[in-house]
Amino acid sequence: MLFNNTYREEIIEAVFEKTNFCFVVVNEQGLITYLNKNYCDFIEVQLKDVLGKHVADVIENTRMHIVAQTGKEEIADLQYIKGNHMIANRIPLFAHGKLVGAVGTVLYKDTEEWKKMNSHIKDLLMEIENYQKKLSNPRGASYSLQDVVGSSVQINEIKEKIKKVSSGDASILLEGGSGTGKELFSHSIHNLSERSAKPFIKVNCAAIPMELLESELFGYEGGAFTGAKKEGKLGKFQLADGGTLFLDEIGDMPINAQVKILRALQEGEIEVIGTERTQKIDVRIISATNQSIEKLIKENRFREDLYYRINVISIKIPSLKERVEDIRVTAKFLLDKITQGTGKRVISFSDSVMQFFMHYDWPGNVRELENVIESAVHLTNTEIIELKDLPDHMQQSLYITEEGMGLKEIMANAEKQAITGAISQSNGDKIRAAGLLGISKSSFYEKAKKYDL
Repeated sequence: MLFNNTYREEIIEAVFEKTNFCFVVVNEQGLITYLNKNYCDFIEVQLKDVLGKHVADVIENTRMHIVAQTGKEEIADLQYIKGNHMIANRIPLFAHGKLVGAVGTVLYKDTEEWKKMNSHIKDLLMEIENYQKKLSNPRGASYSLQDVVGSSVQINEIKEKIKKVSSGDASILLEGGSGTGKELFSHSIHNLSERSAKPFIKVNCAAIPMELLESELFGYEGGAFTGAKKEGKLGKFQLADGGTLFLDEIGDMPINAQVKILRALQEGEIEVIGTERTQKIDVRIISATNQSIEKLIKENRFREDLYYRINVISIKIPSLKERVEDIRVTAKFLLDKITQGTGKRVISFSDSVMQFFMHYDWPGNVRELENVIESAVHLTNTEIIELKDLPDHMQQSLYITEEGMGLKEIMANAEKQAITGAISQSNGDKIRAAGLLGISKSSFYEKAKKYDL
């Protein structure tokens, strides 16, 4: 027996409201005409508030409006909603041969089975992304200046300097504290240089045992020493031939290895272990250190002549506390990056957390900031990171500093630093400075008056 119109409403309710699926219907303009209760509950909206709104303004990462325009169905497509990957079906709706809209369903909203599958998919997507990076640039330099977050005067000056010096072959020394981004800048220099299509090879001078450093740098012939591979091994200089060799933490390099590096830079050749034959090499040297090389020279731990060779161009990278105005944008960038990787929905920081960030000294710089945010993302139970979500080792710093300042003074000091930095960055244009800080003009003038700025 066929159902008649008497049961039409019951059928619609059973199909659209009594299942575990999420349903949405849009017209040809992409405006929402129907959203079932499951979907409303899932994205935390009221039906009356979203009817007639464009679907892209209500559902993140949706493609419903596109399907409603193209008439092309999309089946079993992954859609990222509220921190999880869902399976979405989007079907065009036709009436009398005319495209009039689209209906969409989202599957596996919150089942335990899907949570397990979702974790697996995230892992696979991250792995694919990693492979794509390697395929697009197999030479090893993954970053560019576009990856440098910040627009402070100091950072902009470094970016401009790098643009000027990258095209040449002069050796560059990057000086800065741990976590300031020295490796990121070295990648940027290589990618802007004429050597960008050639290898970028990194050597962590602090991580290689002293007895292995020479063979790692210059390679060896087969049978050169006990335990050597019979076919021999290419050193980092050979692997970088034609490209760039990045010597990270060069201040930790043993003196005996420094002698050979000096020769390689002076003569443009190396001597492979196990042979007296020299080999011509063409590499550009970028070095990095978080130590004072001048101090190491005075302590006879670093060769002065090598220092002058690697320090043809010096770039000093400021600590995070020296560019307070960059902390806000850097923190937001890192939060977005971390939440994409973890799939957890955390969208911002409370005002008190941001004020604390802008006052804290950050001895570990951007790397420490990233670690703190990652920890807080895992610890928080809300979409906003609060002071209580910060790691235990920072809790004491929340309330008292070495100078004995209380939280109120800490926040006031941080606010003053941020305003001063914004005024400096905008060259005294207070309206632009207010925009940089994301506050109204009147609020900015009020705060500037408060701190006599």
